[in-house]
Amino acid sequence: MARHIAWDVGAAGVALELGRLLDSPVIRSDFSRLVIDPNRGEDDPTLVMKLYDGTIIPANRHISAAGVEERLDRLYRPYHAAYARLAALRPDRVIVAMHSFTPCLRGRSLRPWHVGVLYSHLDERFSKPLIARLQAETDLCIGDNEPYSGHLPGDAIDRHALRLGRHNTLVEVRNDLIATPAEQQHWARRLAGVLTEALADAAV
Repeated sequence: MARHIAWDVGAAGVALELGRLLDSPVIRSDFSRLVIDPNRGEDDPTLVMKLYDGTIIPANRHISAAGVEERLDRLYRPYHAAYARLAALRPDRVIVAMHSFTPCLRGRSLRPWHVGVLYSHLDERFSKPLIARLQAETDLCIGDNEPYSGHLPGDAIDRHALRLGRHNTLVEVRNDLIATPAEQQHWARRLAGVLTEALADAAV
């Protein structure tokens, strides 16, 4: 459970500190994505992973449809119901999803980015100004829709932001940079500034 396959290392600490600095609510899951991934659509084949970065997940290897449905009802759906209620409290809600990524997947080359900003081509309003602000930080290597594509139909951003016209972005910080509470606080302070500037640039 200590590996990146089980959770986004450091992301919760950054998100909670960002929430404090920006006076914004934070919602996070209290279960591992190895049980069920809250950032996938219900019909996504990777919703319950059987093999992750070269590791077999024993409890998922022979899971039945009924087993998946039980996890949906017990964990996934309550999380998204709470997410929807929170997002609906303000008409001008901006969704910022905070994640982290591993510096290197097994058998692949090192990832050079310090931070990645992910977005859908359907809505770049907030992400593009954020990327521009981050790229102005000369000591950072910034991924534009890296290390992954930001468009994943049915995921949390699609469900709670894109479909409802809410400004949104997904921020990925390399997890070796946010391994300790002090590092998480440092990156939260750094991101709080650029997020605030990008909001103004996007005229949100």
